[in-house]
Amino acid sequence: MPQVPGGPIRIAFLLSDNMLATSATLPMEMLLTAESASLRDRGLHRNRLRLNTVSALGEPATTRSGLRWTPDYALADAPTPDLVYVPGFWRNPRPVIRRQPEVLEWLRGQYQNGALISAVGTGCCFLAEAGLLSGKAATTHWHYFDQFQRDYPDVQLKRQYFITQAGNLYCAASVNSLADLTVHFIQRLYSKAIASHVERHFSHEIRRSYESSGYFEQAHSRHPDEDIVQVQLWLQDNYPKTISLAQVAQRFGLSSRTLNRRFKAATGQTPLEYLQEIRINNARDLLKTSNLTIGEIADKVGYQDTGYFTTLFKKQLATTPREYRATVRAKLFSAE
Repeated sequence: MPQVPGGPIRIAFLLSDNMLATSATLPMEMLLTAESASLRDRGLHRNRLRLNTVSALGEPATTRSGLRWTPDYALADAPTPDLVYVPGFWRNPRPVIRRQPEVLEWLRGQYQNGALISAVGTGCCFLAEAGLLSGKAATTHWHYFDQFQRDYPDVQLKRQYFITQAGNLYCAASVNSLADLTVHFIQRLYSKAIASHVERHFSHEIRRSYESSGYFEQAHSRHPDEDIVQVQLWLQDNYPKTISLAQVAQRFGLSSRTLNRRFKAATGQTPLEYLQEIRINNARDLLKTSNLTIGEIADKVGYQDTGYFTTLFKKQLATTPREYRATVRAKLFSAE
């Protein structure tokens, strides 16, 4: 989620028939509470939120509770989001998915644009059906585990986890887990203090932390330097942009030398090495899952010079982007 001072963060909530209304209304209310808290504290960086509801063709959605919800936009007309919430559904989601091929194509497009996508419960089937979870970790509602495993055998179903993260894709097993995940997003957008404020207002009981209940592709929180954790999260959210590490250091109140020293001590990498790894990992996924050209992929992950991107890719993986795509596509589509 890009964090440009004064710039809006666009968050899209997908609406669909038979959805659980709370899988959209709860994160909406939590995010708005976070924004209100940040605006009251002049000392905090302000990220204004733009929350929009969308549906496949702009049609109203009738939720499980009978609420008829008219969206702000059809998918084709919606502003490009930084974060997408896919709702949970009551019982079998497959009839809803089959009726909405536009949603699958839209989700693929938002993923290619670098948006974070969160799905909850049986809504995680949308991500699997779109092919975005192939070879990746995921979870879903416990009642649907066996069916999910049968329908999507190439997805790494993590039955023991309530939350999974694979790159920019997040799955939550239940609405309660979605609340924990939204607290994590709020910390990324604002601060740990704002996230704690929201958590206290929406959950009085002691709950398991986001970190203890999830399966994560990147272990960015397994060191004690919280400042560097925030730098890592910021780099993950903003990797497609032109990034000056001197400006990153200034943003977090550090000198360039201190940032490099603490980052290397915490992660074993320099900030530049970490940024390059994020970009190459995202490029690998786009090479596997999209038909974008090499130049388009280079641009989407933050490199305007395709030749430099190719050189860096080959240095890290000992193969060119074109050769990598041919290899992974052959494995992906070969007969068992």
